[in-house]
Amino acid sequence: MFNAAALLLAVTLAICVTASPTPQSATDLEARGTPIPLRKRTGFTLENGVFDKDKAEAAAANTINKYRQNLKNLVKNAGPGALPGGAKIMPRAVVSREVAERLERRQSEPLTDHNDELWAGTISIGTPPQYFTIDFDTGSSDLWVPDLLCATCDPSMHRYNPLASSTMKPQLGLFQIEYGDGSAVVGDIFTDTVSVAGMTATNQYFSSAEIITGNFDSAGVDGILGMAYPKLSQLDHNPFFNDLPNANKFAFYLGETASELYLGGTNMNKYTGSIEPHAVNQATGFWQITGASAKVGNSVAVSGFQTIIDSGTTLIYGPPTDVAALWAQVPGSALYDSTNGYYSFPCATPPQISFNWGGKDWAISAANINLGTTTAGSSQCVGAIVGHDIGLGAGVWLLGDSFMKNVYTVFDFGSNTVGFASLGQ
Repeated sequence: MFNAAALLLAVTLAICVTASPTPQSATDLEARGTPIPLRKRTGFTLENGVFDKDKAEAAAANTINKYRQNLKNLVKNAGPGALPGGAKIMPRAVVSREVAERLERRQSEPLTDHNDELWAGTISIGTPPQYFTIDFDTGSSDLWVPDLLCATCDPSMHRYNPLASSTMKPQLGLFQIEYGDGSAVVGDIFTDTVSVAGMTATNQYFSSAEIITGNFDSAGVDGILGMAYPKLSQLDHNPFFNDLPNANKFAFYLGETASELYLGGTNMNKYTGSIEPHAVNQATGFWQITGASAKVGNSVAVSGFQTIIDSGTTLIYGPPTDVAALWAQVPGSALYDSTNGYYSFPCATPPQISFNWGGKDWAISAANINLGTTTAGSSQCVGAIVGHDIGLGAGVWLLGDSFMKNVYTVFDFGSNTVGFASLGQ
């Protein structure tokens, strides 16, 4: 199954606030915006409650390759000196043939998975509009959709017809991405009018993919719209959100119901209290904030690290030594998978783990830390915090949806901050 960990990400504008978490009132941060309903996707728990190890392995490989491409694009666009200290372009990760074959056999099985993986909504491209179901990904910076001539696409996928749009303009170059399960996306480059919930960007760069191989047809989405900064765009042009006038803020609410992406501001009905903003570390090229600590209960397990906030990654990945130190403070925890860095804990007593950036403790719920039991009937459950080297360097963690589902998350290009607020009741 395709996990939307798929391209690049970044940051490059000047920081307009200090790194200290000075809360602002909800009224100050509220702006009139546009909500986009998001549809939940499935995650890493099988219908019998057992952790889906094969799918998690494929997702980890996709995440490594996503950030591999991020760093390659950063070097291409900004030069070799732009590579963050300690970061490295990893070898392309691959999934073992046995795992890939098992996942392929399971595609036709009517499984009812739990948890969440992708967050998809509707956009339109062209004049007249052609509609697509898209994964909105804060961890990438490009837009791609299937092309009308895509012979490898699943029949259920919507296709872009360039000749049917009066505002289409062909561009030079080729767009190409590879993922860990052997999947790939290859396509031509166009500019056209792109609209999301009534907000429109003209002459928007994107790729219309003529080749989509691997497991994309089981993802339930047509493509990806990246919402990170332009510095890591493989197309080397502004992402959609950066081309919108007077709309430099968006927010995610990833809940059990009524999930939404809110463009142009924040939705006060989805959170309570003030938003705690944190300045982005622009030197890294990512949506990356500094000064983080991870706590188990009231005790700090790891401190002084940086965090990348990414809606296109499902789990939480940290350096193996840091993650081991965290799980060591969880009573009854054990190393479940030494190769991939997964830990287990007693299902009956889920750990109270939180992240802090110098302000409030932002806790992960019992439901969001739990990926399912190690085996059928086991009393041990697999945790959503994984010790795995993604290539981001020492002291850098990647916080995906397992964290974002616990908070209201605000991404602000105007102040170059990522902010968190408590979820509304």
